[in-house]
Amino acid sequence: MEVLTNQEVSSYLKQHLKYWILAETSINRDFTFKNFVESFSFMTAVALEAEKMDHHPEWSNVYNKVSIRLSTHKPKGITRQDLDLAAKIDSIFAKTG
Repeated sequence: MEVLTNQEVSSYLKQHLKYWILAETSINRDFTFKNFVESFSFMTAVALEAEKMDHHPEWSNVYNKVSIRLSTHKPKGITRQDLDLAAKIDSIFAKTG
């Protein structure tokens, strides 16, 4: 698995994942829902997809807000797997959010 450059990630985000933000070694996005049940349902759907990919997000949830941080720990940085999971997360949000 190859770590992508910041330029590669920025370009991909602008073209495909416009709501994700590039941090130093991760991509991040915040999601807002109507209530806790919707936010937790979203997290459950994401967890199932992440498990299939064997790639798990760092995230937090407070009532109706979910914050997600994606990066790869080995190798350390952003890889194609992070971008693929972000796309799946966006797809889940489009259906549930």
